Amino acid sequence: MNELLEMVETVFGDAWDAAGEGLDADLWRTCEETGLARLTLPESAGGSEGSFADAAAVLRSAGRFAARVPLVETDLMAGWLAHAAGLKLPGGPLSAVGPADVSLVGGRATGVLSRVPWGRAVSAVVAPVGDQVVLVTTGAAGIRVVEGVNLAEEPRDDLELRDVPVLAAPLPAGALEEFRLRAALGRSLLLAGAGWCALEMAARYATERVQFGRPIAKLQAVQQMLALAAAEVAAAEASASAAALAADRDGIGGASTAIAAAKARTGEAAGEIARIAHQVHGALGFTREHDLRLATTRLWAWRDEDGAESVWHEQLGDLALAAGPAGIWPLLVGGE
Repeated sequence: MNELLEMVETVFGDAWDAAGEGLDADLWRTCEETGLARLTLPESAGGSEGSFADAAAVLRSAGRFAARVPLVETDLMAGWLAHAAGLKLPGGPLSAVGPADVSLVGGRATGVLSRVPWGRAVSAVVAPVGDQVVLVTTGAAGIRVVEGVNLAEEPRDDLELRDVPVLAAPLPAGALEEFRLRAALGRSLLLAGAGWCALEMAARYATERVQFGRPIAKLQAVQQMLALAAAEVAAAEASASAAALAADRDGIGGASTAIAAAKARTGEAAGEIARIAHQVHGALGFTREHDLRLATTRLWAWRDEDGAESVWHEQLGDLALAAGPAGIWPLLVGGE
């Protein structure tokens, strides 16, 4: 694990580019060459057969260094769903979206795949359509890409399909819920990494910025804010890492409570960390030229993607009600 951590810190740290936009093709190529791109997939699907704990290390680092590559989408979502359905995976980066509003007739699809992460840059998109899993090759005739972005300016594109040939296979039982949980787990880990990035920037700025003859880090009010941000970062990392370990131990389905808690907790932490980081920086942190935006806009964007806190709070409430008086304690301590 230590070797993996050292490698990913080097890979993503060296690729840091505050001015970059869109897919980082060089970084993606490095991810493919080092086996990070399809880390948890089986070897038969071109993967490295890594654990979710391995993925946690990679995704936290990717979030920390604002890596512009679709690791969650390629590995945890599209790659897994296509392989589970028995579809052959193409090379290159992949993306995935939730249940799509697409009609499927005779192996051809018409409709819209909405807000596809990295849609303009990937080789294929995988989506559940009714009781089928559909793989759309983005270079096929009949596809119109309507470009969009999220708050962090990451691509979130609409793909309009008109009689496009696709690959399709039956949706495996339980795959839709696992797909949703995998997305939430991946996003939680990215959020934890972005939180670290924002905290590091705020702490560094506080030691460099001199006010009233001394660094503002010496001011008790600033120290208190940074301590609160550090607590939120620690809570986010702990919840996301615990969810990854639970997924390794119990499978994604068995880790549903831990994953729901992780996405809810990292989402809550995101808002607090971003708020404090900007308070410490003052007006300077809101400028486009400042690197802080690379962390905080991702915190704000990812907080709402793959289910905002309220969505996962509701799921946790449903799980608690279903557990009943006798089951609530085992649920809280990890026995589902």
